[in-house]
Amino acid sequence: MTKGNYKEVPVKLPLIALRGLWIFPHMVIHFDVGREKSVKALEQAMLNDSKVLLCSQKDMKIENPTEDEIYSMGTIAVIKQTLKLPNGSSRVLVEGIQRAKLLQMTEEDGYIQADAIQYEPAQEQPGQLSEELRAAMRLVLDDIREYTNYSPQLPQEVLLSLVDIEDPGRLADVAASYIQLKLSDHYIILSELDYYLRLEKLHGILREEIELLKIEERINNKVKKQLDKVQRDYYLKEQLNVIKNELGEGDYSDDFIEEYADRIEKAKFPKHVRDAAEKELQRMSQVPSSSPEVNVSRTYLDYLLDLPWKRTTRDVLDIKKSRARLDADHYGLEDVKERVLEFLAVLKMRKTMTGPILCLVGPPGVGKTSIAKSIAASIGRKFVSMRLGGVRDEAEIRGHRKTYIAAMPGRIISLMIKAETVNPVFLLDEIDKLSSDFRGDPASALLEVLDPAQNDEFTDHFLELPYDLSKVMFITTANSTSTIPPALLDRMEVIRISGYTSPEKFQIAKNYLVEKQIKDHGVSGEHVQLTDEVLFSLIHNYTRESGVRELDRMIARVVRKAVKKIVEEGVSPVVIDLNNLKEYAGRIKYTDDLLDRDSTIGVVTGLAWTEVGGEILQIEANTMPGAGKIQLTGQLGDVMKESAMAALSYIRSNSEELKVQNREFYKDTDIHIHIPEGAIPKDGPSAGITMATAMISVLSGREVKPGYAMTGEMTLRGRVLPIGGVKEKVLAANRYDIKNIILPKENERDMEDIPEEIRNTMEFYYVSHIQEVLELVLEK
Repeated sequence: MTKGNYKEVPVKLPLIALRGLWIFPHMVIHFDVGREKSVKALEQAMLNDSKVLLCSQKDMKIENPTEDEIYSMGTIAVIKQTLKLPNGSSRVLVEGIQRAKLLQMTEEDGYIQADAIQYEPAQEQPGQLSEELRAAMRLVLDDIREYTNYSPQLPQEVLLSLVDIEDPGRLADVAASYIQLKLSDHYIILSELDYYLRLEKLHGILREEIELLKIEERINNKVKKQLDKVQRDYYLKEQLNVIKNELGEGDYSDDFIEEYADRIEKAKFPKHVRDAAEKELQRMSQVPSSSPEVNVSRTYLDYLLDLPWKRTTRDVLDIKKSRARLDADHYGLEDVKERVLEFLAVLKMRKTMTGPILCLVGPPGVGKTSIAKSIAASIGRKFVSMRLGGVRDEAEIRGHRKTYIAAMPGRIISLMIKAETVNPVFLLDEIDKLSSDFRGDPASALLEVLDPAQNDEFTDHFLELPYDLSKVMFITTANSTSTIPPALLDRMEVIRISGYTSPEKFQIAKNYLVEKQIKDHGVSGEHVQLTDEVLFSLIHNYTRESGVRELDRMIARVVRKAVKKIVEEGVSPVVIDLNNLKEYAGRIKYTDDLLDRDSTIGVVTGLAWTEVGGEILQIEANTMPGAGKIQLTGQLGDVMKESAMAALSYIRSNSEELKVQNREFYKDTDIHIHIPEGAIPKDGPSAGITMATAMISVLSGREVKPGYAMTGEMTLRGRVLPIGGVKEKVLAANRYDIKNIILPKENERDMEDIPEEIRNTMEFYYVSHIQEVLELVLEK
């Protein structure tokens, strides 16, 4: 079937909806594909003949357009090249080949399949073109020639490429692809199948665009003349001010010039800073006092004069006093304390030393931020802090150039002014929460700040002078290193802080938190008393965290209610014990009901690592008649699903040895594995032996012994491989009073990180094969 200059051929192709973009036949262009349906349509096209139907959306803001929200005429394109981008989307290079009309859209396997009519152009010899067609082609070429005269974006070389085109339809398509048109105008050109009418419509659109370009040029010329007049007036006014000053008739006062000159003379500047300050003062003295430039110069000089260039504080180099101060402020955190004391010892021997750059990584509430203040106090330095959470503008670090209105230095320089010394303790809090956008990448700006080889010449955009940060002791904090750029992480010394054990929490609460909250609420230990049993109950039954932040809040709540009782009822002292704790703290939040205390088939306790510390996982497995399918629920990630599949393959290949009751379970039995708390995403390979044990238990009918928790990756051959986060996982088991821990044999070396009081209360089993795990936890 033919229509106009085309033959109609029905086709079925994957469809990609374009946003703000049109593609004509004979046009080569690249664009990014990010929507899931579009990505799957692209993959489907690559599996077949690399052809895809490209249609534009009427409204580019719509995420999932319907058939009515897409222009019906599109272009069939051949995919030339694809490139995966870091953000998960794909960059595609395509070449349009033929027009196509969309008839119907259907969704198949997550992508849109289009039923369409493909228009194949009929071949015409150049000599057969009518006079009307040749005239229309010449008109369009003349329009393009005039269009390039007014539009600097379109080079003259475009006209040379169009002159050689003899096909009228192709000429219209290629010409339309070069010019910036509205979506509706593109659709008019694309949907017209008659060559002459297409050229005629393109001619009309081009004439309209040319007229608009002429109007724009007239407006630009008019504005340019006005700007020239303003500049001329400004120049004459400046000459007039100079003449008045020469005659002594001006109102210019140089009192503040003398003030700045005196301050610069007394300031302890390095030579290059003094030269820059005197140069700025000289420039300011030559500018009229009414000029905005004066305020810019004064602001610049104020920052130079306020910034400490040589002023330092004397370090307290008494190691014993520093250790005592750190121990008095914080319980535990031995690695951090040792590193600070090592720095002081070397400083005492060398007298001069660049400040260390430490990165404290650990879950919330373990004291990362507060120990930075204690470090500053223990060595006698000033303390300043910068919160980096949500910072996404590079100017926050480096400042704005002083040519901008209301420009000011970045927060690094501003906080150094606040510190008043060149060697403070500088805390960069939550460095893992940095963001980036079109305004720059703050993490890249911090590379210079945190590099000991470069930070002696840190340059702020506002000051435009090198500033020495090498004497600053930088301390950064983070919950996880996974979101810190590798180049930035490489410049810092990482010290990992794990969660506290229950005895450590008890000591912190008894010696620090209770005393602090009683003092903060305006009473003393004679008025409010908490027994040791109450503190243990608050730790085990009211809070379950790696740090002590929630524990601090619970103690504050108990003390508040006690103070209310003192004021309201006149009772003193208020003694809080287990009998009346519920009155002050509310009902118990956590119990050990989460764990099965009896032997159970198909339920195994696993250990997991999270950014906020360790946690336990109850992995459940069940079987039912079916067709050999395996179902995984609980919002599991890809790695965790693959671990389950590897375990299943091991069971199938060793079913006789594992005493599986139904040797052909993979044909007539469905297996369902579930991990509770389904709203929380879970992933990683360390649950491999746990899922394998649960499946073997339910398939063999053997019960799982209570009181065991395990972690480890498993191979197809049943080998148990080492995992990370051992200390956090063991501490989580300790919180739940689990006494038997199964770990990979190669993780035995990590036992040194576990506090001795925890190791002495638990039994550890080190395994290298899944059979060893089964012998430990499955009933005979």
